[in-house]
Amino acid sequence: MKFAILSKGDSKSDALKQKMISYMKDFDLTEDQEEPDIVISVGGDGTLLQAFHTYSHRLDDVSFVGIHTGHLGFYADWLPHEVEKLVIAIKNEPILRIEYPLIEVIVRYAQGRETRFLALNEATIKTHNGATLVVDVDIRGQHFERFRGDGLCLSTPSGSTAYNKALGGALMHPSLEAMQMTEIASINNRVFRTVGSPLVLPKHHTLHVTPVNKGKFLLTVDHITSEHQGIQSVQYRVADEKIKFARFRPFPFWKRVHDSFIASE
Repeated sequence: MKFAILSKGDSKSDALKQKMISYMKDFDLTEDQEEPDIVISVGGDGTLLQAFHTYSHRLDDVSFVGIHTGHLGFYADWLPHEVEKLVIAIKNEPILRIEYPLIEVIVRYAQGRETRFLALNEATIKTHNGATLVVDVDIRGQHFERFRGDGLCLSTPSGSTAYNKALGGALMHPSLEAMQMTEIASINNRVFRTVGSPLVLPKHHTLHVTPVNKGKFLLTVDHITSEHQGIQSVQYRVADEKIKFARFRPFPFWKRVHDSFIASE
């Protein structure tokens, strides 16, 4: 089996990475940064997101596993003191691959070109200068609302525990092939109205956002923010691709929610 390990970059994570490389080579596993079968992130959920985007072109062929060197997160099954157990499992046990949905983002520009992204957590759209975002929202080709506010957030089920939760969105189990739209500081008064509630859209529903006022926009895809100009529309849908996580023991989603938001230290 070929493996690659990505580290958060701090001294603790880098040391653990080197320790794991040594262990895995002792078990005749091969390090391959270009075409790994399994990708191990050492750090936090942000490191796992980085690993996902590094290998998003190989989603059919790679599985991910996370080790947390800080607090327990949603994409990590393992803690630093368990790395030897993990290496033995990778070497000797069959891999159970758990699939999570992703969001496909297609940005279409006035000059006819388009750019495609995949999001594991969420994708957002805002103006570049903090001005009010004014966009038309269409669902399945039908106009739904004219949104005015700071922005919109489209989250995956696994990403529903991140920015989406902070915005008042619902927590969704990753077995659901769906995405959720939550508003960021919408304007609601006697003149302007939005639905004011998170929307959960199934896989076969596509959402289009069309800017009313032209200008520059900030689009985020997970931890990556980029500035865009000349946007004609942005399309969001549940992607055909999925991310695969390598599981060697059960770690139910609702237990992750409990441990992260409810359980005391």
